[in-house]
Amino acid sequence: MQLHIIYTIIICLLFLNCKSQKNEDNEIVNETIVEAAKDVPRKPISDIRIDPIQHASTILEWKQKIIYIDPTGGTKAFGKKKPANLILITDIHGDHMNIDTLDSLDVSKAEIIVPQAVAEKLPARYTDQIIIINNGETKEVQGISIEAIPMYNLREEALKFHEKGRGNGYVITLGKERIYFSGDTEDIPEMRALQYIDKAFVCMNLPYTMTVEKAANAVLEFKPKEVYPYHYRGKGGLSDVKKFKELVSKDPEIQVVQLNWYPTEGKE
Repeated sequence: MQLHIIYTIIICLLFLNCKSQKNEDNEIVNETIVEAAKDVPRKPISDIRIDPIQHASTILEWKQKIIYIDPTGGTKAFGKKKPANLILITDIHGDHMNIDTLDSLDVSKAEIIVPQAVAEKLPARYTDQIIIINNGETKEVQGISIEAIPMYNLREEALKFHEKGRGNGYVITLGKERIYFSGDTEDIPEMRALQYIDKAFVCMNLPYTMTVEKAANAVLEFKPKEVYPYHYRGKGGLSDVKKFKELVSKDPEIQVVQLNWYPTEGKE
């Protein structure tokens, strides 16, 4: 009888020791997970919705604001979208300033932000909606800060496409995020000097703008948190955005985000 009690006591002690050891092991594992998690970079939650339409055309949705960038494609592209509060146009070329698209949509309540060159080409019916902003200027429209960044060509053979001072890139501040749209440009000093950019939409198409190598090199210099290759269809077809991503990935702090800007041309 006494021997039986002794065995029972021994078994209970062994069980309690195993349970205690298991709890200690769990605590060690949990502490390890917590410490490791501290080193994992956390992507900030963005309240900006990005809708890639085609080529350079984009919709940003932030809170109650709908922003069209270079709307083209008419009602087929924009007809089912929410009406714009703001429309930003970068340049006079048809893949950026498309009067037929403006005429086909209900833009009656939108303010249209443009450089002087675009303002001069828009029909008079839009005059009361136009806000002119030129290179180097910053204006607040509907509570949103909009900076006009130069966009132009550097290569001698491409100077005819985009002269300095005519078109705008834009930095749009939405809440705490600064979003850059390059427009048609090469890797100009003004782009390389940008600071504190959260999302950058950067063009790359020959012969009109720049190579993927030049685009990547500029991005590595101004270091946005996220970069979105866009406007990458040229005379030779779609640019090699996979190569662009490989080049930018040399800096692990920059995330390359690939959206589908050319859905009718197959997978990128």
